[in-house]
Amino acid sequence: MKNARKPILVLAILALTAGGVSTGVALVQIHRMNNFKSSLALETIKLSKPPVVNALYSPIKLGEVIGIISIPKLAEVYPIVQGTDEKDLKEGVGHYVNSVMPGVKDNSVLSGHRDSVFSKLGRLVKGDLIIVKTSSGTFKYSVTRMRIVLANDRTVIVPTPTATLTLSTCYPFQFIGPAPKRYIVSARLLS
Repeated sequence: MKNARKPILVLAILALTAGGVSTGVALVQIHRMNNFKSSLALETIKLSKPPVVNALYSPIKLGEVIGIISIPKLAEVYPIVQGTDEKDLKEGVGHYVNSVMPGVKDNSVLSGHRDSVFSKLGRLVKGDLIIVKTSSGTFKYSVTRMRIVLANDRTVIVPTPTATLTLSTCYPFQFIGPAPKRYIVSARLLS
């Protein structure tokens, strides 16, 4: 009878060990996720600092709706909110405050979640229309380029010599957890 219990005891010890290892791995993943969220929050704060007020920038409160974005091909219409922190992105598409307003000669950068407002962004092709309405008017853009960049690539937010609209979302679209890349759509102002 004692010998029959030995395999059960060994299996019990193995099960407890496997459970302990699984718990340890889960705790490490949670720790990494929290560190990622902290670094993402710091990066968002840096990007969401109010811009210097000049002729190209309009002082708008963070979280304030500044317009709407319409993408006819995708049958999507969303509010554009000033700022890109988590609270803002829950309300719609976020406008990077250090970029110009849509319709202005330079780079207007908008960001949205891949699992909500920009879930279909990968369906756009060159020539597709994007319409942005703000208090300054209605601006029509034509898609000129799609690309995938690393998450820390800041070339997507640099100034441009022409009126450009840049849409950014996490990539891959079906990725679970913090995505390592960004899907970028660039468009030029038509009117």
